[in-house]
Amino acid sequence: MKKIKSVFQRNYDGNRKVRDEVVPGSEWVLSGEGIATRKYDGMAVAVIDGQPFKRYDAKAGRTPPPSFRPAQPEADPVSGHWPGWVPAEGSDAKHVLKCLAWGSEFIFKGGPVPDGTYEACSPEIGTRHGANPENLSGPRLFIHGADVLDAFPRDFSGIREALRDSPMEGVVFHHPDGRMAKIKKSDFDYS
Repeated sequence: MKKIKSVFQRNYDGNRKVRDEVVPGSEWVLSGEGIATRKYDGMAVAVIDGQPFKRYDAKAGRTPPPSFRPAQPEADPVSGHWPGWVPAEGSDAKHVLKCLAWGSEFIFKGGPVPDGTYEACSPEIGTRHGANPENLSGPRLFIHGADVLDAFPRDFSGIREALRDSPMEGVVFHHPDGRMAKIKKSDFDYS
């Protein structure tokens, strides 16, 4: 799963929030192409060849561990991010494994979680904004791209207002040809 570009340009020299200017290559979002899906706030995980992996970003020169499986051939030349996967093992992966077990039982009716990418969410998994941003009572697993948002706005002010009071972290737009673009509520300046 490659790093997903933003829909809108960011003010890197200021408050780091987005402005009403589309990122080159994301114009298709504003043209109404593709579908909008809910972005959950948790940890990206993958099942690859039946084995669980968690997201790992070898940021700006950070040497990835030997078990690293890159999601793209090299680091992004602008941001320095090099996303990929590492095995979900050890004590720091226990919450991810609980989410995968929940998915096996409740989504896949006791069968194995198929190869693919997912968002693992639980009271113990959170972002820098605090634990349990999805306000869950237990582990959950969400299939990336499965929760389609029909008739979601496709312009700066419409997206900004749709996310303002929403419980969602954000939106990921999926083009039929495989391209993706995202926007998060935290990307906007609501002051």
